[in-house]
Amino acid sequence: MTGVRGPRAALAVPPRTPPTPLPARAPRTSRSHRLTLVLAAAAVLAGCATGTTGTTGASGTREAAPDAPGTSASAAPETSPAPAQGTARTPRGTLLVADFGGDTVTFVDPGRDGSGRGGKAIGSVEVGTAPYGLVVGDDGRAWVATAEGVAVVDTQRRTRLALVPYETETGPVTTGEYRGGGMGIALAPGGRRVYVGVNVPDGNGTVEVIDTATREVTGTAPVGRRPFDVDVSPDGREVYATDHDSFDVTAVDARTLKTRRMEVAPYGTEGGLGSWLKPHYAVVRPQDGKLLLPFEGERLAVLDPRTGEVAIERMTANTHQHGAALAPDGTLLVVGTGPIGSDDEDPSLTVRTPDGKERIVPLDGPHEDVAVSDDGRTAYVTGGFTRDGYWNGITVVDLEDVKSDVKNDGSSDGKSDGKSEPVRLEAGNRPLGIAIL
Repeated sequence: MTGVRGPRAALAVPPRTPPTPLPARAPRTSRSHRLTLVLAAAAVLAGCATGTTGTTGASGTREAAPDAPGTSASAAPETSPAPAQGTARTPRGTLLVADFGGDTVTFVDPGRDGSGRGGKAIGSVEVGTAPYGLVVGDDGRAWVATAEGVAVVDTQRRTRLALVPYETETGPVTTGEYRGGGMGIALAPGGRRVYVGVNVPDGNGTVEVIDTATREVTGTAPVGRRPFDVDVSPDGREVYATDHDSFDVTAVDARTLKTRRMEVAPYGTEGGLGSWLKPHYAVVRPQDGKLLLPFEGERLAVLDPRTGEVAIERMTANTHQHGAALAPDGTLLVVGTGPIGSDDEDPSLTVRTPDGKERIVPLDGPHEDVAVSDDGRTAYVTGGFTRDGYWNGITVVDLEDVKSDVKNDGSSDGKSDGKSEPVRLEAGNRPLGIAIL
């Protein structure tokens, strides 16, 4: 995101102090692991359509870690009721969102042809306090990062199977933007391990490794402050934590859990904790393994994790940015949350083709994260947002219409001229992380 204007971090603007945590999650999911979300199981039983909640056990029960050092805390299994016989299955393409404003995940029918029209929430499951990111495996199990632990959800039976407690001490369970607990979360290729970024208020965070078969934490690695996002290299050998408050990305060796830090600060780090100009979410580009990190709608930082070198490309939205995702054809989608500085533009979705051409789709109000359908035709943008101004819903954007604008005029920037207006679909409770079943 190289801006045509001067470097914003160097401006003589006093650093802004982060606000008091909100009373009530991204990804992000995401990023490379979102390709896994897209391939998730399509079979969620029609118990969803009843609108009933299929939770079992009390949400939020936290197991004590074993006394012996070096052992792993394991989650208590929870019994799932058998589904009713003869019921239909929820069709492929159902959305699953993390309700950061509550303690549930919500299943959402995306409407006719996935367009959002006629869509609605069709059920929810209790998972734990303030769920942030989520990811879904090929087996249909969802892994949800909450303030209390990582919840395991059977998306077919719509029940919570377990809550895996963190080994990292995160303090009292709270809510809001600065709460402790899980943030970014990703699955390893093959689905044998889950990696979750754990925030420790007022300190550096960790990445915890969960064995998906045993549902146990098998290791932890130190990372930077507030790991907003977690991604995995295409070969599964490295895990990347995007450390919001320390202006860097931590690479974790998946085998040894050794770490190395790489600064990603295209505006500099002078503002410290009070700066808005910090990394939030990343995606891993499959063809070369480089990380793409958008900043402020002006600069795209392209990080080569092999060397730690960062190249900067120009972007055009000029707005504070959070969630990001890659479409199957390599199109980059970036969520613009709206103004932070006085010269920022309104909320938007940047649609950036692999050759760097962009279209900016205006959004109605702040948004947080984005997922793209497996055919690359539709984007789903959550309205939760980690700060004030959120709304309880999902905005649905027709990407085919938007990308046709770029092909027709060859423009490298500008507002979308598409005929299809985004559709607002009410669902969830301050939804942040999103997956497509």
